Amino acid sequence: MDVQDRARIAERIEAEAQRQVQRFRKAVRGLHPRTCPICGYQGHFTAFGHPPRFDARCASCQSLERHRLLALFVQRTGFFEPHHAVLHFAPEVQTAPTIRRTVARYETADLSERRNVTHRVDIEATGLPDASYDRIICSHVLEHVDDARALAEIFRMLKPGGRALLATPVCEGWATTYENPDVTSASDRLVHFGQQDHVRYYGRDIRDRIRAAGFELSEFTAVEPDVLRYGLMRGETLFVATRPPTA
Repeated sequence: MDVQDRARIAERIEAEAQRQVQRFRKAVRGLHPRTCPICGYQGHFTAFGHPPRFDARCASCQSLERHRLLALFVQRTGFFEPHHAVLHFAPEVQTAPTIRRTVARYETADLSERRNVTHRVDIEATGLPDASYDRIICSHVLEHVDDARALAEIFRMLKPGGRALLATPVCEGWATTYENPDVTSASDRLVHFGQQDHVRYYGRDIRDRIRAAGFELSEFTAVEPDVLRYGLMRGETLFVATRPPTA
């Protein structure tokens, strides 16, 4: 192979690499037009996450798949009513304003000093009154904490008949949740659980854990055509935990 042949091969490799880069850049800007049920934006979403998930983030309000799934559930079921008292753990800017406008009393809670919240408390032991909320939102919190204690605390604070929205990453192909007490460093947690401050990765037995706290359980799952239209994560589930009226 002479110098010219090698040069031509190098040019073809470089040209293909540039095409791949262009395809990736286009994908990052969005593969398919979507609609955001939170802000009403229609157009291409952007990539988000590690590794990147295409069409994950609304280009207008920055909502992610889990925010849009929650919004669809709330819109379709009338989950929040004007007289409700609501407690929102780790409130997210994408969902908090709409909930606040909808209910009579909206309170927020978090342990982090970085958040401006109503209650600076630990979800495992809040010290808040018994049976004081009609609705509690706990999205992407349980994977960070002692979930048995957190679920018991949520149950205690709900009024009889009250309901909680619970969301967390779940691997439905696993029968049991993966926990490992030897995984303690941030770098190891990233590798094992997908994020530096996670302490487990749930399997489908998350349902048993929720019921063990005393809850009745129903689910709202991302299916088609909603996945395509709203840019949802296929099969992502929102768990609706109800404290029985007599409990």
